[in-house]
Amino acid sequence: MLNLIGVVIAFILIVLLIRKKFNFQLLENYKFGLSLILGSLIVGVFSLQTIGLIDIRNAVIEATIYSFDKNEIYTETIELALLMTLIYILAKCMQETGAITKLIDSLRTIFTKGGTIGVIPAVYGLMPVPGGALFSAPTIDEEGDKYNLDKNQKNFLNIWFRHIWFPIYPISSAMIIITSEKFSNIGIYALILADIPAFIASILIGLLILKRLTKNVPIKKREVKKDYSGLVYLIPPILPVILYIILQFFEISQIRIFIIGVVLSVILVFYLTDKTKEEYLAILKRSLTLKLALAIIGIMIFREMFEVSKANTALSDIIAGSLTPAIAMVIIIPLVLGILTGYNLGAVALSYPILVPFFPADLNSVTLVGLTSLIFMSSLIGYLISPIHLCNVLSSDYLKTDTTRMYKMLIPAAISVLAIQIIVIEFVTYVLNL
Repeated sequence: MLNLIGVVIAFILIVLLIRKKFNFQLLENYKFGLSLILGSLIVGVFSLQTIGLIDIRNAVIEATIYSFDKNEIYTETIELALLMTLIYILAKCMQETGAITKLIDSLRTIFTKGGTIGVIPAVYGLMPVPGGALFSAPTIDEEGDKYNLDKNQKNFLNIWFRHIWFPIYPISSAMIIITSEKFSNIGIYALILADIPAFIASILIGLLILKRLTKNVPIKKREVKKDYSGLVYLIPPILPVILYIILQFFEISQIRIFIIGVVLSVILVFYLTDKTKEEYLAILKRSLTLKLALAIIGIMIFREMFEVSKANTALSDIIAGSLTPAIAMVIIIPLVLGILTGYNLGAVALSYPILVPFFPADLNSVTLVGLTSLIFMSSLIGYLISPIHLCNVLSSDYLKTDTTRMYKMLIPAAISVLAIQIIVIEFVTYVLNL
Protein backbone atom coordinates (compact mmCIF):
# COMPACT_ATOMS: atom_id res chain seq x y z
CA MET A 1 0.00 0.00 0.00
CA LEU A 2 2.90 2.36 0.72
CA ASN A 3 4.03 2.12 -2.90
CA LEU A 4 0.64 3.49 -4.01
CA ILE A 5 0.93 6.36 -1.55
CA GLY A 6 4.32 7.09 -3.07
CA VAL A 7 2.80 7.09 -6.56
CA VAL A 8 0.06 9.53 -5.51
CA ILE A 9 2.60 11.87 -3.91
CA ALA A 10 4.88 11.56 -6.95
CA PHE A 11 2.06 12.37 -9.38
CA ILE A 12 0.93 15.39 -7.40
CA LEU A 13 4.50 16.66 -7.14
CA ILE A 14 5.20 16.12 -10.85
CA VAL A 15 2.06 17.99 -11.94
CA LEU A 16 2.70 20.85 -9.49
CA LEU A 17 6.32 21.22 -10.61
CA ILE A 18 5.38 21.14 -14.30
CA ARG A 19 2.79 23.87 -13.76
CA LYS A 20 4.97 26.07 -11.54
CA LYS A 21 7.00 28.93 -12.97
CA PHE A 22 10.57 29.14 -11.64
CA ASN A 23 12.62 32.32 -11.60
CA PHE A 24 15.76 30.19 -11.63
CA GLN A 25 16.24 29.51 -15.35
CA LEU A 26 17.97 26.15 -14.93
CA LEU A 27 14.99 24.75 -13.02
CA GLU A 28 12.54 26.31 -15.47
CA ASN A 29 14.25 24.77 -18.49
CA TYR A 30 14.68 21.29 -17.03
CA LYS A 31 11.69 21.07 -14.69
CA PHE A 32 9.89 18.27 -16.54
CA GLY A 33 12.85 15.88 -16.57
CA LEU A 34 13.90 16.77 -13.02
CA SER A 35 10.34 16.41 -11.69
CA LEU A 36 10.05 12.92 -13.20
CA ILE A 37 13.38 11.84 -11.72
CA LEU A 38 12.35 13.21 -8.30
CA GLY A 39 8.97 11.49 -8.63
CA SER A 40 10.72 8.23 -9.48
CA LEU A 41 12.84 8.42 -6.35
CA ILE A 42 9.74 9.08 -4.25
CA VAL A 43 8.04 5.99 -5.71
CA GLY A 44 11.21 3.97 -5.01
CA VAL A 45 11.58 5.15 -1.40
CA PHE A 46 7.92 4.47 -0.60
CA SER A 47 8.34 0.98 -2.05
CA LEU A 48 11.23 -0.05 0.22
CA GLN A 49 8.77 -2.23 2.08
CA THR A 50 8.82 -4.63 -0.88
CA ILE A 51 12.05 -3.78 -2.74
CA GLY A 52 15.63 -2.98 -1.73
CA LEU A 53 17.85 0.02 -2.38
CA ILE A 54 19.73 -2.03 -4.96
CA ASP A 55 16.45 -2.42 -6.90
CA ILE A 56 16.13 1.37 -7.09
CA ARG A 57 19.67 1.62 -8.40
CA ASN A 58 19.08 -1.18 -10.89
CA ALA A 59 15.86 0.45 -12.13
CA VAL A 60 17.74 3.64 -12.96
CA ILE A 61 20.46 1.68 -14.79
CA GLU A 62 17.93 -0.54 -16.59
CA ALA A 63 16.03 2.51 -17.79
CA THR A 64 19.05 4.32 -19.19
CA ILE A 65 22.13 2.35 -20.17
CA TYR A 66 22.09 -1.39 -19.39
CA SER A 67 19.61 -4.27 -19.68
CA PHE A 68 20.05 -6.80 -16.87
CA ASP A 69 17.58 -9.15 -18.55
CA LYS A 70 19.57 -9.26 -21.80
CA ASN A 71 22.94 -8.70 -20.08
CA GLU A 72 23.94 -6.03 -22.60
CA ILE A 73 24.30 -2.30 -23.09
CA TYR A 74 20.91 -0.65 -23.68
CA THR A 75 21.06 2.35 -26.03
CA GLU A 76 17.45 3.22 -26.85
CA THR A 77 17.05 5.84 -24.11
CA ILE A 78 20.21 7.66 -25.22
CA GLU A 79 19.10 7.42 -28.85
CA LEU A 80 15.68 8.82 -27.98
CA ALA A 81 17.27 11.67 -26.04
CA LEU A 82 19.54 12.44 -28.99
CA LEU A 83 16.64 12.33 -31.44
CA MET A 84 14.50 14.74 -29.39
CA THR A 85 17.43 17.16 -29.16
CA LEU A 86 18.01 16.98 -32.92
CA ILE A 87 14.33 17.58 -33.72
CA TYR A 88 14.39 20.71 -31.56
CA ILE A 89 17.56 21.89 -33.31
CA LEU A 90 15.95 21.35 -36.74
CA ALA A 91 12.88 23.37 -35.74
CA LYS A 92 14.99 26.24 -34.41
CA CYS A 93 17.19 26.23 -37.53
CA MET A 94 14.09 26.43 -39.73
CA GLN A 95 12.93 29.37 -37.68
CA GLU A 96 16.16 31.34 -37.28
CA THR A 97 17.38 30.98 -40.87
CA GLY A 98 14.09 32.40 -42.15
CA ALA A 99 13.29 29.17 -44.00
CA ILE A 100 9.86 28.91 -42.41
CA THR A 101 9.09 32.56 -43.24
CA LYS A 102 9.97 32.04 -46.91
CA LEU A 103 7.80 28.94 -46.98
CA ILE A 104 4.86 30.89 -45.53
CA ASP A 105 5.36 33.74 -48.02
CA SER A 106 5.02 31.29 -50.91
CA LEU A 107 1.96 29.64 -49.40
CA ARG A 108 0.25 33.02 -49.01
CA THR A 109 0.43 33.53 -52.78
CA ILE A 110 -1.01 30.08 -53.49
CA PHE A 111 -3.92 29.82 -51.06
CA THR A 112 -6.83 32.27 -51.13
CA LYS A 113 -10.28 32.70 -49.59
CA GLY A 114 -9.09 32.23 -46.04
CA GLY A 115 -6.97 29.20 -46.85
CA THR A 116 -3.84 30.80 -45.42
CA ILE A 117 -5.51 31.02 -42.01
CA GLY A 118 -5.46 27.22 -41.88
CA VAL A 119 -2.30 26.56 -43.87
CA ILE A 120 0.06 28.89 -42.00
CA PRO A 121 -0.35 27.41 -38.49
CA ALA A 122 -0.38 23.92 -40.07
CA VAL A 123 3.03 24.59 -41.62
CA TYR A 124 4.38 25.83 -38.30
CA GLY A 125 2.97 22.61 -36.83
CA LEU A 126 5.69 20.76 -38.73
CA MET A 127 8.09 22.29 -36.18
CA PRO A 128 7.36 20.27 -33.00
CA VAL A 129 8.63 22.78 -30.46
CA PRO A 130 6.83 23.85 -27.26
CA GLY A 131 4.80 27.02 -27.72
CA GLY A 132 5.06 26.89 -31.52
CA ALA A 133 1.64 28.53 -31.96
CA LEU A 134 3.28 31.83 -31.05
CA PHE A 135 5.17 31.77 -34.37
CA SER A 136 1.97 31.79 -36.42
CA ALA A 137 -0.09 34.07 -34.14
CA PRO A 138 1.06 37.38 -35.73
CA THR A 139 0.19 36.17 -39.25
CA ILE A 140 -3.17 34.76 -38.13
CA ASP A 141 -3.92 38.07 -36.40
CA GLU A 142 -3.24 39.94 -39.66
CA GLU A 143 -5.06 37.48 -41.93
CA GLY A 144 -8.02 37.23 -39.55
CA ASP A 145 -8.60 40.98 -39.72
CA LYS A 146 -9.34 40.64 -43.44
CA TYR A 147 -12.31 38.44 -42.53
CA ASN A 148 -13.44 40.41 -39.47
CA LEU A 149 -12.62 37.49 -37.16
CA ASP A 150 -12.63 38.29 -33.47
CA LYS A 151 -9.61 37.45 -31.32
CA ASN A 152 -11.15 34.25 -29.93
CA GLN A 153 -11.93 32.92 -33.41
CA LYS A 154 -8.35 33.73 -34.50
CA ASN A 155 -7.06 31.97 -31.39
CA PHE A 156 -9.09 28.84 -32.06
CA LEU A 157 -8.03 28.60 -35.72
CA ASN A 158 -4.39 29.15 -34.80
CA ILE A 159 -4.42 26.43 -32.13
CA TRP A 160 -6.52 23.97 -34.11
CA PHE A 161 -4.55 24.02 -37.37
CA ARG A 162 -1.22 24.21 -35.53
CA HIS A 163 -1.94 20.72 -34.11
CA ILE A 164 -3.60 19.23 -37.20
CA TRP A 165 -0.60 16.95 -37.94
CA PHE A 166 -0.12 15.61 -34.43
CA PRO A 167 -2.17 12.39 -34.86
CA ILE A 168 0.06 11.25 -37.75
CA TYR A 169 3.36 13.16 -37.46
CA PRO A 170 6.06 10.49 -36.90
CA ILE A 171 8.73 12.78 -35.47
CA SER A 172 6.59 14.11 -32.63
CA SER A 173 8.11 13.24 -29.26
CA ALA A 174 4.91 11.69 -27.86
CA MET A 175 4.47 9.38 -30.86
CA ILE A 176 8.11 8.28 -30.78
CA ILE A 177 8.03 7.52 -27.07
CA ILE A 178 4.75 5.58 -27.08
CA THR A 179 5.94 3.31 -29.92
CA SER A 180 9.38 2.75 -28.38
CA GLU A 181 10.60 -0.59 -27.01
CA LYS A 182 9.92 0.27 -23.37
CA PHE A 183 6.33 1.26 -24.11
CA SER A 184 4.08 -0.35 -26.78
CA ASN A 185 6.96 -1.47 -29.05
CA ILE A 186 4.80 -1.21 -32.16
CA GLY A 187 5.72 0.19 -35.57
CA ILE A 188 5.24 3.93 -35.72
CA TYR A 189 3.37 3.65 -39.00
CA ALA A 190 0.97 1.14 -37.45
CA LEU A 191 0.02 3.85 -34.95
CA ILE A 192 -0.23 6.45 -37.73
CA LEU A 193 -2.57 4.18 -39.68
CA ALA A 194 -4.74 3.74 -36.60
CA ASP A 195 -4.82 7.52 -36.02
CA ILE A 196 -5.95 8.42 -39.55
CA PRO A 197 -9.67 8.70 -38.57
CA ALA A 198 -8.77 11.38 -36.00
CA PHE A 199 -6.53 13.14 -38.53
CA ILE A 200 -9.27 13.24 -41.18
CA ALA A 201 -11.85 14.34 -38.60
CA SER A 202 -9.53 17.14 -37.44
CA ILE A 203 -9.12 18.44 -40.99
CA LEU A 204 -12.83 18.29 -41.82
CA ILE A 205 -13.92 19.92 -38.55
CA GLY A 206 -11.29 22.65 -38.94
CA LEU A 207 -12.28 23.37 -42.55
CA LEU A 208 -16.00 23.45 -41.75
CA ILE A 209 -15.45 25.96 -38.95
CA LEU A 210 -13.05 28.02 -41.08
CA LYS A 211 -15.54 28.11 -43.96
CA ARG A 212 -18.37 29.15 -41.65
CA LEU A 213 -16.33 31.95 -40.13
CA THR A 214 -15.15 33.39 -43.46
CA LYS A 215 -17.92 32.64 -45.98
CA ASN A 216 -19.93 35.87 -45.69
CA VAL A 217 -17.05 38.32 -45.45
CA PRO A 218 -16.14 40.15 -48.68
CA ILE A 219 -12.45 40.50 -49.44
CA LYS A 220 -10.83 42.58 -52.14
CA LYS A 221 -9.56 40.42 -54.93
CA ARG A 222 -6.13 41.23 -56.22
CA GLU A 223 -3.92 39.50 -58.69
CA VAL A 224 -0.95 37.98 -56.90
CA LYS A 225 1.79 36.23 -58.79
CA LYS A 226 2.13 32.73 -57.43
CA ASP A 227 5.51 32.08 -55.85
CA TYR A 228 6.57 28.44 -55.53
CA SER A 229 10.20 29.10 -54.59
CA GLY A 230 9.59 28.81 -50.84
CA LEU A 231 8.04 25.35 -51.13
CA VAL A 232 11.54 23.88 -51.20
CA TYR A 233 11.63 24.44 -47.42
CA LEU A 234 9.01 21.75 -46.98
CA ILE A 235 11.73 19.20 -47.72
CA PRO A 236 13.65 19.33 -44.38
CA PRO A 237 10.68 18.50 -42.10
CA ILE A 238 9.41 15.68 -44.34
CA LEU A 239 12.81 14.20 -45.26
CA PRO A 240 12.98 12.00 -42.10
CA VAL A 241 9.54 10.59 -42.98
CA ILE A 242 10.64 9.75 -46.53
CA LEU A 243 13.86 8.14 -45.29
CA TYR A 244 11.93 6.01 -42.83
CA ILE A 245 9.78 4.62 -45.64
CA ILE A 246 12.97 3.64 -47.53
CA LEU A 247 15.27 2.50 -44.71
CA GLN A 248 12.80 0.48 -42.65
CA PHE A 249 13.58 -2.51 -44.87
CA PHE A 250 17.32 -2.49 -43.97
CA GLU A 251 17.14 -3.75 -40.35
CA ILE A 252 17.78 -0.30 -38.90
CA SER A 253 15.72 0.65 -35.84
CA GLN A 254 13.10 3.32 -36.40
CA ILE A 255 14.77 5.65 -33.90
CA ARG A 256 18.11 5.42 -35.70
CA ILE A 257 16.41 6.03 -39.06
CA PHE A 258 14.87 9.21 -37.71
CA ILE A 259 18.21 10.31 -36.23
CA ILE A 260 19.81 9.92 -39.67
CA GLY A 261 16.91 11.77 -41.31
CA VAL A 262 16.91 14.70 -38.89
CA VAL A 263 20.71 15.10 -39.11
CA LEU A 264 20.44 15.22 -42.91
CA SER A 265 17.59 17.74 -42.61
CA VAL A 266 19.67 20.02 -40.38
CA ILE A 267 22.50 19.89 -42.96
CA LEU A 268 20.03 20.47 -45.80
CA VAL A 269 18.66 23.65 -44.19
CA PHE A 270 22.16 25.10 -44.32
CA TYR A 271 22.48 24.45 -48.07
CA LEU A 272 18.98 25.74 -48.81
CA THR A 273 19.46 29.04 -47.01
CA ASP A 274 21.87 31.89 -47.54
CA LYS A 275 23.56 31.70 -44.14
CA THR A 276 27.34 31.52 -43.95
CA LYS A 277 29.00 28.61 -42.18
CA GLU A 278 29.80 30.84 -39.20
CA GLU A 279 26.22 32.15 -38.96
CA TYR A 280 24.76 28.66 -39.18
CA LEU A 281 27.13 27.28 -36.55
CA ALA A 282 26.03 30.13 -34.26
CA ILE A 283 22.38 29.15 -34.84
CA LEU A 284 23.20 25.52 -34.05
CA LYS A 285 24.93 26.57 -30.85
CA ARG A 286 21.92 28.65 -29.76
CA SER A 287 19.57 25.78 -30.60
CA LEU A 288 21.41 23.20 -28.52
CA THR A 289 19.56 22.31 -25.32
CA LEU A 290 19.50 19.25 -23.08
CA LYS A 291 16.00 19.81 -21.70
CA LEU A 292 14.31 17.30 -24.01
CA ALA A 293 17.10 14.78 -23.46
CA LEU A 294 16.62 15.04 -19.70
CA ALA A 295 12.86 14.71 -20.17
CA ILE A 296 13.33 11.41 -22.04
CA ILE A 297 15.69 10.09 -19.34
CA GLY A 298 13.19 11.11 -16.65
CA ILE A 299 10.36 9.37 -18.50
CA MET A 300 12.27 6.11 -18.80
CA ILE A 301 13.36 6.11 -15.17
CA PHE A 302 9.82 6.83 -13.97
CA ARG A 303 8.35 4.07 -16.14
CA GLU A 304 10.92 1.55 -14.87
CA MET A 305 10.50 2.56 -11.22
CA PHE A 306 6.73 2.38 -11.52
CA GLU A 307 7.05 -1.20 -12.73
CA VAL A 308 9.75 -2.30 -10.28
CA SER A 309 7.76 -0.97 -7.31
CA LYS A 310 4.76 -3.13 -8.33
CA ALA A 311 2.63 -0.02 -7.96
CA ASN A 312 1.16 -0.62 -11.41
CA THR A 313 -0.36 -3.98 -10.45
CA ALA A 314 -1.54 -2.67 -7.06
CA LEU A 315 -3.23 0.27 -8.75
CA SER A 316 -4.86 -1.92 -11.38
CA ASP A 317 -6.23 -4.23 -8.65
CA ILE A 318 -7.87 -1.28 -6.90
CA ILE A 319 -9.37 0.14 -10.08
CA ALA A 320 -10.52 -3.31 -11.20
CA GLY A 321 -12.36 -3.63 -7.89
CA SER A 322 -14.26 -0.43 -8.66
CA LEU A 323 -15.91 -2.18 -11.65
CA THR A 324 -14.88 0.68 -13.95
CA PRO A 325 -14.70 -0.61 -17.56
CA ALA A 326 -11.09 -0.95 -18.71
CA ILE A 327 -11.78 0.95 -21.94
CA ALA A 328 -13.04 3.90 -19.90
CA MET A 329 -9.77 4.02 -17.96
CA VAL A 330 -7.77 3.84 -21.20
CA ILE A 331 -9.56 6.98 -22.37
CA ILE A 332 -10.07 8.96 -19.15
CA ILE A 333 -6.62 8.67 -17.51
CA PRO A 334 -4.59 10.02 -20.49
CA LEU A 335 -7.24 12.70 -21.11
CA VAL A 336 -7.08 13.95 -17.52
CA LEU A 337 -3.28 13.81 -17.41
CA GLY A 338 -3.13 15.72 -20.70
CA ILE A 339 -5.31 18.46 -19.20
CA LEU A 340 -3.39 18.56 -15.90
CA THR A 341 0.12 18.59 -17.39
CA GLY A 342 -0.54 20.53 -20.60
CA TYR A 343 2.16 18.34 -22.11
CA ASN A 344 1.40 15.54 -24.57
CA LEU A 345 4.72 13.75 -24.03
CA GLY A 346 4.22 13.88 -20.27
CA ALA A 347 0.64 12.62 -20.42
CA VAL A 348 1.66 9.65 -22.58
CA ALA A 349 4.66 8.82 -20.41
CA LEU A 350 2.69 8.96 -17.16
CA SER A 351 -0.46 7.19 -18.31
CA TYR A 352 0.88 4.26 -20.34
CA PRO A 353 2.52 2.37 -17.42
CA ILE A 354 -0.67 2.76 -15.38
CA LEU A 355 -2.85 1.38 -18.14
CA VAL A 356 -0.80 -1.66 -19.22
CA PRO A 357 -2.35 -3.90 -16.50
CA PHE A 358 -5.80 -3.14 -17.98
CA PHE A 359 -4.84 -4.62 -21.35
CA PRO A 360 -6.57 -7.97 -22.01
CA ALA A 361 -4.68 -11.16 -21.20
CA ASP A 362 -5.09 -12.44 -24.76
CA LEU A 363 -3.62 -9.25 -26.23
CA ASN A 364 -2.81 -9.45 -29.95
CA SER A 365 -1.13 -6.93 -32.25
CA VAL A 366 -4.41 -5.49 -33.54
CA THR A 367 -5.76 -4.82 -30.05
CA LEU A 368 -2.40 -3.44 -28.89
CA VAL A 369 -2.29 -0.92 -31.74
CA GLY A 370 -5.91 0.06 -31.05
CA LEU A 371 -5.31 0.60 -27.32
CA THR A 372 -2.09 2.50 -27.98
CA SER A 373 -3.96 4.74 -30.41
CA LEU A 374 -6.68 5.48 -27.85
CA ILE A 375 -4.09 6.32 -25.17
CA PHE A 376 -2.21 8.55 -27.59
CA MET A 377 -5.29 10.37 -28.90
CA SER A 378 -6.85 10.80 -25.44
CA SER A 379 -3.65 12.35 -24.12
CA LEU A 380 -3.41 14.53 -27.24
CA ILE A 381 -6.97 15.85 -26.84
CA GLY A 382 -6.39 16.54 -23.14
CA TYR A 383 -3.20 18.38 -24.02
CA LEU A 384 -4.94 20.31 -26.81
CA ILE A 385 -7.64 21.76 -24.54
CA SER A 386 -5.47 22.22 -21.43
CA PRO A 387 -5.42 25.82 -20.16
CA ILE A 388 -1.72 25.40 -19.33
CA HIS A 389 -0.79 24.05 -22.76
CA LEU A 390 2.03 26.40 -23.76
CA CYS A 391 0.63 26.99 -27.27
CA ASN A 392 -2.70 28.04 -25.76
CA VAL A 393 -1.01 30.32 -23.25
CA LEU A 394 1.31 32.08 -25.72
CA SER A 395 -1.21 32.38 -28.56
CA SER A 396 -3.85 33.76 -26.17
CA ASP A 397 -1.35 36.20 -24.73
CA TYR A 398 -0.34 37.51 -28.16
CA LEU A 399 -3.96 37.88 -29.29
CA LYS A 400 -4.85 39.54 -25.98
CA THR A 401 -7.51 37.07 -24.92
CA ASP A 402 -7.96 34.19 -22.49
CA THR A 403 -7.60 30.55 -23.46
CA THR A 404 -10.97 29.61 -21.97
CA ARG A 405 -12.81 32.10 -24.20
CA MET A 406 -12.29 29.87 -27.24
CA TYR A 407 -13.50 26.77 -25.37
CA LYS A 408 -17.02 27.00 -26.82
CA MET A 409 -15.40 26.12 -30.17
CA LEU A 410 -12.35 24.14 -29.03
CA ILE A 411 -13.89 21.66 -26.60
CA PRO A 412 -16.79 20.46 -28.85
CA ALA A 413 -14.40 20.15 -31.80
CA ALA A 414 -11.76 18.28 -29.78
CA ILE A 415 -14.22 15.91 -28.10
CA SER A 416 -15.81 15.19 -31.51
CA VAL A 417 -12.43 14.10 -32.87
CA LEU A 418 -11.83 11.84 -29.87
CA ALA A 419 -15.33 10.35 -30.09
CA ILE A 420 -14.87 9.56 -33.79
CA GLN A 421 -11.51 7.93 -33.06
CA ILE A 422 -12.94 5.80 -30.26
CA ILE A 423 -15.87 4.61 -32.39
CA VAL A 424 -13.68 3.73 -35.39
CA ILE A 425 -10.99 1.99 -33.31
CA GLU A 426 -13.53 -0.05 -31.37
CA PHE A 427 -15.35 -1.06 -34.56
CA VAL A 428 -12.22 -1.95 -36.53
CA THR A 429 -10.68 -3.85 -33.60
CA TYR A 430 -13.90 -5.83 -33.14
CA VAL A 431 -14.14 -6.70 -36.85
CA LEU A 432 -10.45 -7.70 -37.19
CA ASN A 433 -10.63 -9.86 -34.09
CA LEU A 434 -13.65 -11.82 -35.28
